Amino acid sequence: MKSGMRRFVIVSGSLVALTAGVLAWNLGDHGQQAAAATNYQQLQKFSRVMDIIKQSYVKPVTDKELINGALTGMLESLDPHSAYMDKEMYSQMQVDTTGKFGGLGIEIAGDQGGVRVVAPIEDTPADKAGIKAGDLIIKIDDQLAKDMTLQEAVNHMRGKPGTSVRLTIFREGETKPLEFTITRAIIHVQSVKSDIMAPGFVYLRITQFADDVSDSLAKQYAALAKKEDGKVYGAVLDLRNNPGGLLDQAVKVSDLFLNKGNIVSTRSRVGKDMSFDATKGDILHGLPMVVLINGGTASAAEIVSGALKDNHRAVLMGTRSFGKGSVQSVIPLSDGTAFKLTTALYYTPSGTSIQATGIQPDIKVEEVPVSAQQGKAPVQDGFGVFEKDLKGHLQNGNGGKPAKKKPAAQPDGASPKMQQRLKVDVQLQRALDLLEGLHTLQVKG
Repeated sequence: MKSGMRRFVIVSGSLVALTAGVLAWNLGDHGQQAAAATNYQQLQKFSRVMDIIKQSYVKPVTDKELINGALTGMLESLDPHSAYMDKEMYSQMQVDTTGKFGGLGIEIAGDQGGVRVVAPIEDTPADKAGIKAGDLIIKIDDQLAKDMTLQEAVNHMRGKPGTSVRLTIFREGETKPLEFTITRAIIHVQSVKSDIMAPGFVYLRITQFADDVSDSLAKQYAALAKKEDGKVYGAVLDLRNNPGGLLDQAVKVSDLFLNKGNIVSTRSRVGKDMSFDATKGDILHGLPMVVLINGGTASAAEIVSGALKDNHRAVLMGTRSFGKGSVQSVIPLSDGTAFKLTTALYYTPSGTSIQATGIQPDIKVEEVPVSAQQGKAPVQDGFGVFEKDLKGHLQNGNGGKPAKKKPAAQPDGASPKMQQRLKVDVQLQRALDLLEGLHTLQVKG
């Protein structure tokens, strides 16, 4: 598992078996003959409607336009993640998984009333503009999102870098719609980021599961460990607002932190169910670990979260994840188009499907905005009256000398950005507090 694993394609071969199973029928079986006759009647109905549209619609339309529209509607009627992709969309999807593409930088899904933001990708135009996971896009420029297919919504938001698009959104807790004008850009996604939070405590962040994420994560951790002279006491893996990506990368990342146990299994209606197990080689060697999740943690990011939680390898902290527990297969077609089809559900090691329910954190910590107080002198020992302030108080048993205090840990090696983030990111603060507490117990033990 640690190396040489091929790209995981869900039931790519079983689609042929499915098609054969639907189309094949025995002349001696009256039930199958009746079903075939019904299917033929439906195809006749489809052909008749196409003929009428071509003859009578207000403007000329081609067979290609009608069939593409039918395929789009057919797949999008199944679930929010199945979709037909024309040549441009399929080509763009292949580019997306490399971590470089044009647009706003958001992962979206179809929803009633508009298009739902699964998560903004960190450091992209959408993220910088203030778009948040869970936002419901109701208008794109002057067009209602509810009247668009998911593909049309994507096409409207993508465009030439430097041009802008106006999004109108509903956000829970707001009394009126919010409007954002965002300038499109070529999105260069840095899938893995890392830093030192405090001496011996490392921060690892995955923004999406693109190609080679597991290798990059392992290399960046090794660099941090070297920087700390091997004295690493714990790590935070930040999967907040991670919309997912490649399944094989989720499996490999999980395997980086596990020595044994199941990582994920998939179950489909046809074809072979699959299961992936960890192999020996935890890069943290069992050191304490906290995984941060929130409502923007989806798909492949939930696989990693579930694997580390169910194997009792990490403490999950934050808020409930998005709840995308389905697997899509991409099936290319001979004309350069393709379609995504939901072919399986995945299950965490405990045998739980998180589809539509998400993963609950072990420790719930809400995302509370905090303003860093700059330019204010710190208050020593808080504020109040202590025994030493009382008139006539007794001296301590050390001859009046204060007990020796260990110097407070400073975030040596942390970048200015990390130092600032620790002042305002409550969830990250709590994660670091927990790791430091666990380390203190180990030292005293």
